Amino acid sequence: MIDRYSLPEMKKVWTLENRFQRCLDVEIAVCEAYCRLGKIPVENFEEIKKTARFDVKRIDEIEREVRHDIIAFLTNVNENVPARSNKYIHMGLTSSDVVDTANALLLRDASNIIIKDLDTVISSVKELAFKHKNTVCIGRSHGVHAEIITFGFKLLNWLDVLERAKKDFIYAAEEVKTGQISGPVGTYSNVDPEVEQIACEILGLTPARISTQVIARDIYARYLQSLGIIASVLEQFATEIRHLQRTEVREVEEGFGAHQKGSSAMPHKRNPVLSENLCGLARVVRSNTVAAMENIVLWHERDISHSSVERIIFADSTILIDFILNRFNGIIKNLVVYDKNMLKNTDMYGGVIYSQKVLLKLVEKGLNREEAYTIVQRNALYAMDNNTSFREGLMKDSDVKKYLNEQEILDCFDISGYLRNIDKIFARFE
Repeated sequence: MIDRYSLPEMKKVWTLENRFQRCLDVEIAVCEAYCRLGKIPVENFEEIKKTARFDVKRIDEIEREVRHDIIAFLTNVNENVPARSNKYIHMGLTSSDVVDTANALLLRDASNIIIKDLDTVISSVKELAFKHKNTVCIGRSHGVHAEIITFGFKLLNWLDVLERAKKDFIYAAEEVKTGQISGPVGTYSNVDPEVEQIACEILGLTPARISTQVIARDIYARYLQSLGIIASVLEQFATEIRHLQRTEVREVEEGFGAHQKGSSAMPHKRNPVLSENLCGLARVVRSNTVAAMENIVLWHERDISHSSVERIIFADSTILIDFILNRFNGIIKNLVVYDKNMLKNTDMYGGVIYSQKVLLKLVEKGLNREEAYTIVQRNALYAMDNNTSFREGLMKDSDVKKYLNEQEILDCFDISGYLRNIDKIFARFE
C-alpha cells in the first residue's frame, strides 16, 4: 500500500518565508524589550510592529551583493520601516543572536509536530498490542526459534521503547528552546541582560545561562541524537516486520493495495517496501547526528562552520522523522497478521521449542540436569536434522519413557504455561 503524506505543517516550518519570519519575531521581541525598559519610545516601537516586513526575493537580491543573509534581511526590513524607527532594529545585537534564537523557535514548532506524531504512533501500537494480547507466536533469539510469546507481547516491547524515546525527545526539545540576546562574544557589551530576559519571555524561550556569541552546540547535538534514536527504534520495528514477512515465515505482511504491484518481473511478489524505505531513511537521520556532534567543535568563541551544516540537518532530520513516523503509523494501521501461520510456526519439527519444558519435567522426575539435557537435545536435533517430529521421537525414546508416560510428555506441549503471566505484563501498560 502506497502512502503519501504532504506533511504541510512541517513543510511550512522550514520554508524560507517562515525562517525569516522567525528572525523578524526575534527582532521585534527585542525591540519590545527595549520599549518596556524605556530605551525605545512607544510610538517608534508601534511603528516598527506595524511596518516591519520582508520579501524573500528582495533579500536574495541584496544578499548577492553583501554576501550575508542576516544583513540582507535587516536591510530589506529597514527599507520598509521609516528611518526614525528602523535605527532601533538590531540595536546592540549580533547575527547569531537572531539566528540561534530563531532556530529555537523553528525547532520548537517542529518538535510540537513530532510529539503529536509520536502520540499517534504510540496509540496505534498500543491498540494493536492489546488486540493481539493472546495471539500466540514464536519468540526468536539469534534469529532461531526460542519459546512461545504472543504477538501482542512483541508489540508491547515496541510500545515501551517508543514511550521512552518520546520521553527523551521531550527533554531534548525542551532544552533546545534556548534563546540568546547577548551581543558579540556573549558579554552583553552593547545590550543589557534584561533585554535578553524580556525578549525570551515574549518568545516563550529560556535565556541561555551563558553564550559565546552562539548557543553551545551540544544542545543541538543532543536534540539530533534524540531524533536519531527515534529513527533507529523505528528501523528496529521495520526490520522485524521485514523478517516476519519473509515467505518462509509469513506471520505478518504490509497492507497491499488492490491494484498494487510488487515486481516488474515476478507477479507473485508482495514486498515490505514501506519498511525497507524506513530502514533506509533511518540511516540518513543517524548520519545527521554525526554532523551535529562535529558541530560542537568551534574555534574560540565562535566560527561559522556549523551554520552550513545546520541549514541542512535541522530541516532534513525533523522532516524525515515526521515522514517516518507517519509512514510507520500507516504500516501499523494496515498490518496484516497471519495468526494461523504464527501458531503453525510454533509447532515446527513437532514442537522442538518445548524442549525446556521436557528438560525440566525430566529433572523433576529425578534425572540430573546434564543427563536430561543430553536426552532432550538428542531428540530435538534429530527432529530438525531429519525433518521429523520431536514430540513423536520422545514418545519412542526408551530413556524418556523410563521417567515420563505419554500424558506427561503431551503435558509438556501445553501452550497455556507460556501465557500465564501475559495479563500481568499487559497490566503495566493499561
